[in-house]
Amino acid sequence: QVQLVESGGGLVQAGGSLRLSCAASGRIFSRYTMGWFRQAPGKDREFVARIDLSGGSTYAVSVKGRFTISRDNAKTTVYLQMNNLKPEDTAIYYCAPVPLIGTWSAWGQGTQVTVSS
Repeated sequence: QVQLVESGGGLVQAGGSLRLSCAASGRIFSRYTMGWFRQAPGKDREFVARIDLSGGSTYAVSVKGRFTISRDNAKTTVYLQMNNLKPEDTAIYYCAPVPLIGTWSAWGQGTQVTVSS
């Protein structure tokens, strides 16, 4: 059974930091590039960052230099370290396997990040 459990969100002031975690079922984590996505109220879900099986990472322009994605293979967990947070980072954050994103339906509950100005 595929399972993704996101955690670590919260309320933080602009300029603050949060670290998100995504615990993934092994058969997903060990096969695919994993990514973080976010959805703000009234907006479509958008790509934030991704990390491949060898640790290579890619970021959205809006978060590059502020966010860092990493993965712990032993714990089958993907992390997103978010620094210098801005109000526009406010959204629900989700993780998912990037190659399957076009048809992915097993989204987790996400974790809410709220950045106050």
